[in-house]
Amino acid sequence: MLQVCLNGSRSREHCPGLPITAAELADAARAAVAAGADDIHLHPKNPDGTDTLDPSVVAETLTAVRATVQGIPVGVTTGAWTVSDPVQRASMIRAWTVVPDHASVNWHEDGADLVAEALKDKGIAIEAGIYSGTDASTHFLTSPYASQILRVLAEITDTDPHTAAATARELLDQLTPHVTAPILLHGEDGGAWPVLYTAVQGGLPTRIGLEDVLHTPDGTPAHDNATLVRLARSARTGTPSRSQGGRSGSGGPGQS
Repeated sequence: MLQVCLNGSRSREHCPGLPITAAELADAARAAVAAGADDIHLHPKNPDGTDTLDPSVVAETLTAVRATVQGIPVGVTTGAWTVSDPVQRASMIRAWTVVPDHASVNWHEDGADLVAEALKDKGIAIEAGIYSGTDASTHFLTSPYASQILRVLAEITDTDPHTAAATARELLDQLTPHVTAPILLHGEDGGAWPVLYTAVQGGLPTRIGLEDVLHTPDGTPAHDNATLVRLARSARTGTPSRSQGGRSGSGGPGQS
């Protein structure tokens, strides 16, 4: 399974072509699915480009995207940067009038169980975001929701193209003995392509998109999400060359 992550917490400053509005996200989703994406992850955004859980924005975005990619699951973020107070975050989720198929919950953030509970109450499937280099796996594995998720998002925050794959294997070693749900493995910026190749080699679900990386494997700036999806679809098993490691994109790591 290949998920496309259309925008993330980036802004137009990081990527001039980043889809922000509902119409732009709908167009990007349609092109990404045509290029081979099986699933969509996006961040609904205010007009100024900041991420939001506002029910009206979420409804507008999901309605527009679903109209262009009927039958494709669409998910959103619930990251703490949208609303810092987890109680308020859960309350906003419960106020959603149009709900996504799934939503990511980052288990290194305070209140992850509260957010997960709100999603379950709304009938929304949970993607468990487990960041490398954090205590997320410990918190998640002791959570009452650990056995009630759609999948784990194993998120490699190591952006060094020379070490990200090893970091990915370390996180997988922590998770696989204890997790029965599918594990979607992905990286970010300089680590995005090496981690994607690691996922391909291991037969794991993965993802790609402008949230995670702004460059193609040879370091060329990516034109759009569909370009990244096509390259990910064409990836072959085997150790990538140094040029396939990519380079760190501007704007810092993506967030789920």
